[in-house]
Amino acid sequence: MNSLFQPHTPDAPLAERLRPKTLDEVVGQSHLLGESKPLRLAFQSGKLPSMILWGPPGVGKTTLARLIANTADADFIPLSAVLSGIKDIRDAVERAELTLQQHGRKTILFVDEVHRFNKGQQDAFLPFVESGLITFIGATTENPSFEVNSALLSRSQVFVLNALSETELALLLQRAQALVAANISIADEVREQIIAYADGDARRLLNFVESLFNAAEGAAVSQIDEAFLHTTMASKLRRFDKGGEAFYDQISALHKSVRGSNPDAALYWFLRMIDGGADPLYLGRRIVRMAIEDIGLADPRAQSMALEACQIYERLGSPEGELALSNAVIYLAVAAKSNASYHAYNQAKAFVAQDKSRPVPLHLRNAPTKLMKALDYGKEYRYAHNEPEAYAAGVDYFPDDLTPPQFYMPTPRGLEGKITEKLAHLRELDQRALEKKAKK
Repeated sequence: MNSLFQPHTPDAPLAERLRPKTLDEVVGQSHLLGESKPLRLAFQSGKLPSMILWGPPGVGKTTLARLIANTADADFIPLSAVLSGIKDIRDAVERAELTLQQHGRKTILFVDEVHRFNKGQQDAFLPFVESGLITFIGATTENPSFEVNSALLSRSQVFVLNALSETELALLLQRAQALVAANISIADEVREQIIAYADGDARRLLNFVESLFNAAEGAAVSQIDEAFLHTTMASKLRRFDKGGEAFYDQISALHKSVRGSNPDAALYWFLRMIDGGADPLYLGRRIVRMAIEDIGLADPRAQSMALEACQIYERLGSPEGELALSNAVIYLAVAAKSNASYHAYNQAKAFVAQDKSRPVPLHLRNAPTKLMKALDYGKEYRYAHNEPEAYAAGVDYFPDDLTPPQFYMPTPRGLEGKITEKLAHLRELDQRALEKKAKK
């Protein structure tokens, strides 16, 4: 008879039980771990650089970091950038110093979701990476070029991890079945649906099949067919294709619904994607893009509102943050539309790229020294605030040898209607000033 006070150790999740113990057990990432490939060579040499592992969720970033530590016989300190701060970094450094002094072992400091650390937190690693006290391994799902400090990035080697292929996911499913459900068979069509649902994410696959196997055992089912799958796991089978055609189709539908000023359709596509598991902050970035590209200066508040919605989500998370994003979607859909500033940017960018380098006109140059003044820097410059209507009519702000192009063509919609009227008035003042100058 078991004692009431006998400690009980809960079973580890399936994903943890199947975590590879050696490099050869790793499923996927053959471009890094195959024979003569960079990470395998680093493992074999024992000379492991600080590195950043960049890839989507569930592709083995944490597993590789642990294997690296085991191979190098190093102390492994894991930190989560979501939960950790400067104090945790200091504690890790102190532990690394103690480990080196007392045991002569190096330390591998693994930071999951390193992109969530701010600049100050990322900078805190630098002295200890440079001194060799710690080997830094950062894991991120975001592009490190944008999310990791350049100083830390320059001291780390970036390895790009790929989502698992269908063949690799099938192998993982086979291992999971052999470990915990060898007496349960899976219909081929069910196997295909499970792999499609996982969408390249090993952790997602293993968490799903663990629930599925538990449900089958509880129902005394020896074969999992489509009927059982959809009866027991239908609510979990929603799949949002993060990288395939469905992903881009739904993003396109959301963007076009906003552009088409249909708030109901825009809200539908936004919540379809949220319900399917899309990253809300990714959608937030796309919403900001819509405000910039399709609304622009017709309603500048749209851009601010979209950006604030992203900040609210970062601060509050779900569900409050999702509500803020949905508010932004509705506002953008009903706002006045203009892509005039977007077109102006593209045209000006193309013009500058193909045009020669033209000197700044003398009247627009700054003249902080006597020599510059003697060379007529700033000569005849007219300070707009001292002119009628705070506008220096007739002044040309382009290079002297360039016929002034017109990039920005505001629409008559929203605030741009007022901008159109103002620019027309200023052009009229310019014309009067030029006519007056010609008569002299």
